[in-house]
Amino acid sequence: MGHVSGSPRRPAVSCRIPLLGLCLAVIGLLGVGCDRLPGRPKPEDRWRPDTAVMEFDALYRSQCAGCHSRDGRLAAARPLNDPTYLAFVDPTVLRRVITEGISGTAMPAFSQKHGGLLTDPQIDVLVDRLTAGTLGVAVALKLPPYRAPLGDVGRGALAYQTYCAKCHGPEGRGGPNGRSIVDPSYLSLVSDQALRTAVVVGRVDLGMPDWRGYVPGRVMSPQEISDVVAWLVAQRPQRPMSPRLSQP
Repeated sequence: MGHVSGSPRRPAVSCRIPLLGLCLAVIGLLGVGCDRLPGRPKPEDRWRPDTAVMEFDALYRSQCAGCHSRDGRLAAARPLNDPTYLAFVDPTVLRRVITEGISGTAMPAFSQKHGGLLTDPQIDVLVDRLTAGTLGVAVALKLPPYRAPLGDVGRGALAYQTYCAKCHGPEGRGGPNGRSIVDPSYLSLVSDQALRTAVVVGRVDLGMPDWRGYVPGRVMSPQEISDVVAWLVAQRPQRPMSPRLSQP
């Protein structure tokens, strides 16, 4: 038969290309739509392995707040939002304490290498955030040195009466504004460095002032601090297991 005149015949596959594009578009819209379905968690709310958490607030809330509190109020351990304390403590010691814990105390090791849950990068996040900007605070406050040799026990007894007795009592057994600081259980658990830290920066959550506020208008000298610490150490029961490690 001969060719019938009229409109030219269109290729049979010409409609497939637009149809394929339409299908892909529909699939894409369905994918986007699934993320917007009611009840579906947002990407930031979806489950992540613990080792993937790198936000300071989340790490602090899950690992630290139980003992150190979220807002700096009275808790089982020293608050970690005290700028004076954070400027005073040696960052290398802070990192070691978080990593390895403190033997003989309730402070556990948090590094996975020591049986904890945190990776080294996560510990870096905690330390970096806690110590951010503390150098300027230390310079402005003219903080005493973090480490120093023990002073003289006799001079420490006199300095204790001047700076500490009004709160902790003349013998350190407790007074109107402070608990006993010669309790054998307390002194057996606390290190020399922790005693020095307490004398220098106080405890804001307990109402204990720092080295500048014990006597109005009179700041403790570095020597007086070392002497008071020596007197406190001399009250400690001499036991083989008494902790002597540096700690904040």
